[in-house]
Amino acid sequence: MHRSKCLLWTWVLFFATEILITSSLFAQLSSNTDLATTFDYYEMRRELNPRVLETIDQGLRWLEIQQGSDGLFHNHPGITALAITAFLKHPEGKYSETTHKFIKKSIEALIKLKQDDGGIYDLTKQPALPNYNTSVSVMALAATKNSDYDSIIKEAQDFIKGQQVSDSDSRYYGGIGYGSRSDVYDLSNLTYAIQALKDSGGDDDEVWGKAVQFLERCQNRSESNDREWAGDDGGFVYAPTGESKAGGTKSYGSMTYAGLLSFVHAKVDPTDPRVEAAYHWIRNNYRVDENPGMDQQGLYYHYHTMAKALSAYDQTKGGSLTDAQGQTRFWFKDLAEELIERKITDQLTAKEDVLDPAKSDQLLFKKGENVELAYWRNDESRWMERDTVLVTAYAILALEAGLRP
Repeated sequence: MHRSKCLLWTWVLFFATEILITSSLFAQLSSNTDLATTFDYYEMRRELNPRVLETIDQGLRWLEIQQGSDGLFHNHPGITALAITAFLKHPEGKYSETTHKFIKKSIEALIKLKQDDGGIYDLTKQPALPNYNTSVSVMALAATKNSDYDSIIKEAQDFIKGQQVSDSDSRYYGGIGYGSRSDVYDLSNLTYAIQALKDSGGDDDEVWGKAVQFLERCQNRSESNDREWAGDDGGFVYAPTGESKAGGTKSYGSMTYAGLLSFVHAKVDPTDPRVEAAYHWIRNNYRVDENPGMDQQGLYYHYHTMAKALSAYDQTKGGSLTDAQGQTRFWFKDLAEELIERKITDQLTAKEDVLDPAKSDQLLFKKGENVELAYWRNDESRWMERDTVLVTAYAILALEAGLRP
């Protein structure tokens, strides 16, 4: 009798857990998503998530041993901040300043670069890229969740906001650039700035309002963009001058994802025609084997921005989209499979027992065991993407942004 009751309660708990999981998935999925798609999504996630987690862990193991003796990665504050953010965004919270001293070392190296104006950048390097380096450094500091850095983050937020063009007569009104030149303002840097403010609790409706006007002027949508060059495909270019890294005024993948992400963070409603136009371009040009319009150039930046944009927008779309061929695609599955396929694996032998920092009574590896590592590389050199540390950080951040429990 006792054994029967135990079995009964085991099954009750099992089904209760399954109901909770499925209910959570229904909450994530759009009310317009059909039941079959919902269960396909659930089954896909059950199979995919453990593989994604292992790939993230392999990448972070490789990334850890790339740190320089001064705490920086490749002697670059921006790359360091992206790498450290990848550790701190681990889906299971395995990494922190207290469990991994190398993270604290990198954070301290970034803080040493804080300037009197509140920015975090290296004046010995030219161009210093003040806004870019400050923005990604703020993301890293915010990801520590350490209140000791609140005042540093606040000063950095003020620095970023101070970089925004406030002259309403300027064609760059609302924009933020690298910070090294007063005549270059672009969508990529504005997106980093917006992400930094969003991640660090620096919401500012005035900043968002100006930013939206800059976004409009980077979008190929003549109904909302009064620039002569504007077309009507809904995609985005690099700058409001019509400059496109894909040539002419052609919309391309990474900037369209950046535009969508920035609209979402700037609190533009998902049903707004400008947002829907951007999403329409993404559906019509959807692919994960290249940066649409750019082939392999900026590929990993594209993955990083794609994952963040679709994760932010996904609450209305249920993890899927319909491509130009009318096929329902689970975008994170496509992206994750592509990144898993592209990873370059390596091994090293553990020189000592390695404890699991999240479970101090367990070992990750025993001395003498082979440890699996992974990294990524882009043979296209544009935008520093031959730097394996940079693209590995992008790849891990993309996987983390798209992963859901």
